[in-house]
Amino acid sequence: MTVLSAALMLFLILDPLGNIPVFLSLLKPLTPRRQRVVLIRELLIALVVLMGFLWGGRYALELMHLRQESVAIAGGIVLFLIGIRMIFPRPEGLMGAVPDGEPFIVPMAIPLVAGPSGMAAVMLMGSNEPHRLGDWSLALLLAWGATAAILMSAPLLYRLLGSRALIALERLMGMLLVAISVQMLLDGLTAYLASIH
Repeated sequence: MTVLSAALMLFLILDPLGNIPVFLSLLKPLTPRRQRVVLIRELLIALVVLMGFLWGGRYALELMHLRQESVAIAGGIVLFLIGIRMIFPRPEGLMGAVPDGEPFIVPMAIPLVAGPSGMAAVMLMGSNEPHRLGDWSLALLLAWGATAAILMSAPLLYRLLGSRALIALERLMGMLLVAISVQMLLDGLTAYLASIH
């Protein structure tokens, strides 16, 4: 996997377009200046969490005695479910109901930006090819940068595109994510079957 293809996969997983309506509704009670502060803070927390999983994931797997193949299969299943939810959204949103008040860490940083699928994906990348952690960090920074740019301009994008166009884009991203998840699942199964022969 190249840095750009890894960045694209991570960008799809982070799902900034799908998060726009949720973020706007969470930030609505705040002043525009406070909205920017909260958004930057939450995005930075999400980046730190994802970097932590990228760099420390391999050690966590070793500690729990989990094989890389099982993480690949589990990651594929989680991505598949997220992709399906993006294609067929539920009324309460991708991650369920959200609490009132100013958001702090939950639900914006975790799980909306740094969700279980993102954590699983970076952990898998870091544990499968630990010698390429620099590449994966760059891919994560690219995906996070694009996500941050989109979410920072959320009100403008919402006005320009409207909810229908955003929904259509999110469903398209969901289709791509389902395809990536199936490939991830097949790779995990192939690696597992090769290891038992």
